[in-house]
Amino acid sequence: MIVDLIDGDDFRDRLVALGIRIPEGACPETCARMARLKHTEVGVPGLEDLVHELMARTDIMLPSVRAAIERFLLPGLR
Repeated sequence: MIVDLIDGDDFRDRLVALGIRIPEGACPETCARMARLKHTEVGVPGLEDLVHELMARTDIMLPSVRAAIERFLLPGLR
């Protein structure tokens, strides 16, 4: 059985799909920080749902993505 991991590129792609501008190749930490900044400034519809969806799948998420979400996004969405 092959499982697709949620890696940094997948995380970035999902944030870009919400309308957040993130440079190509940005690390998960940069992605999360930029998403938090945009959410703080103008709000990002769907960001909270995305974060909850991703955190429900930590078993297939790379540790760097999980750490970035926990450090930068979860505190701002609570």
